[in-house]
Amino acid sequence: MADESEPQEQPSQEELLAQLEAEFKKLKVSDVLVQTVYTVSSLGYRSLDDEARDLGQAKLAIDTLSAVVPLLKGVVPDDVSRDLEQTVANMKLAYAKAAAG
Repeated sequence: MADESEPQEQPSQEELLAQLEAEFKKLKVSDVLVQTVYTVSSLGYRSLDDEARDLGQAKLAIDTLSAVVPLLKGVVPDDVSRDLEQTVANMKLAYAKAAAG
């Protein structure tokens, strides 16, 4: 049986822009930095993988995380800060293992 509801109108470009601006107003720098940390850590760990090993990229990821994560302490919830710090520590250990092996 076909859906007989009326098709929804697509929002205009102006409406989409207004929605996007409203979302940007809600966004905080700390939110973007946390997401960036997760992205950089994922890329860094991928650089440590045997199949795609690139120690230069892994080191850049570690250096970046080491610079950014301390800036988030006191800005994000304590549990998030601890998780981010643990991620950096784990990545440093993984890097040492990859570099030695």
